[in-house]
Amino acid sequence: MNRKRSPARWFALAAAGLLCVLLVGGPVGEAAAQAKPEGEMRWALYVTLSPMWFDPGEFAGLTPFWVLYAIHDALVKPMPGNLMTPSLAESWTVSADERVYEFKLREGLKFHNGDPFTAEDVKFSFHRAKGSKILHDKVREVAIVDPYRLRFHLREPWPDFMTFYGTLVSGAGWVVPKKYVERVGDDAFKKQPIGLGPYKFVSHTPGIELVMEANESYWRKMPSVKRLVFKSVPEAITRAAMLKRGEVDVAYLLDVPQAQELKRDPTLKLAFSGGIASFFLDFLDQWDAKSPWADRRVRLAANYAIDRRALSEAETLGASIPVGSIIPRTFEFALPIEPYPYDPAKAKQLLAEAGYPNGFDAGELHQLPPYF
Repeated sequence: MNRKRSPARWFALAAAGLLCVLLVGGPVGEAAAQAKPEGEMRWALYVTLSPMWFDPGEFAGLTPFWVLYAIHDALVKPMPGNLMTPSLAESWTVSADERVYEFKLREGLKFHNGDPFTAEDVKFSFHRAKGSKILHDKVREVAIVDPYRLRFHLREPWPDFMTFYGTLVSGAGWVVPKKYVERVGDDAFKKQPIGLGPYKFVSHTPGIELVMEANESYWRKMPSVKRLVFKSVPEAITRAAMLKRGEVDVAYLLDVPQAQELKRDPTLKLAFSGGIASFFLDFLDQWDAKSPWADRRVRLAANYAIDRRALSEAETLGASIPVGSIIPRTFEFALPIEPYPYDPAKAKQLLAEAGYPNGFDAGELHQLPPYF
């Protein structure tokens, strides 16, 4: 990507990790030698941005994290190549009885408004986070040792503490400025968020756009792009048209007809962001003994009757990988189960064996996650 507006525009067909590509950097010290950020990059998004997305304390699933990674930072967070990358915390240790986690914080960091980052902000952010009841239930006390060191005291040994605190399971490890939030209040913070991330909040027009500018003193690495503009554009046809007219550099989640058309344009690039979500049908009626779905042969027949590869070609030009489990393969310890093959004859045979040679009314089918 050119630092100025690039004539060779490009777009992605799913929203997951693209922003992180811009933000990944090296250790402290590189920013001093790096050139100043330049240019502007514009996105056409398929979602309407909510002010709740700007506050990590209002954790509401994975989607808001592409905003949180830009504006805010966490003690520990997933980064390329490391699910638990030390970030605002330089390091951490666990006591012999596995009841105490001690974090050593980076010193000399400042929030976008100039407030210094200390252990007080970490403790405050943990207690106001709403994303994980089990995490708060397991932690007995958060004790500040000094301005750059604090300890989490657990009620009992809990091996999953870092998974809940240091990944994207909750927003409790993400840090907001205590003094600023206490001064302006939660509602005002969502309207004018202040963070420690690589980009500063500039403005948000609900339903229209979000604007951010580079934080040139970001500790990891100074961003290369000066200004980011995210436009909310619900219609895929409109997103594609904006891309062709040069109004945006990236358009997310295009329908197949638009993607096929733009794929033929030599000045554009079709790309897939590599999202990790698994989508599946949940046959909830299987728990009703009187339902046909209670018969395992019927559920197997449905599996054999679904042409997953054809669905992938029709919906995402083949970018979606058929899988045999609801757990994404990229997850640690995930079992790589292969999907059932497409076999209509096998499906009919199983239905006949179950007593439904002519099929039956399937009832309601439930898609999860519910991105209809």
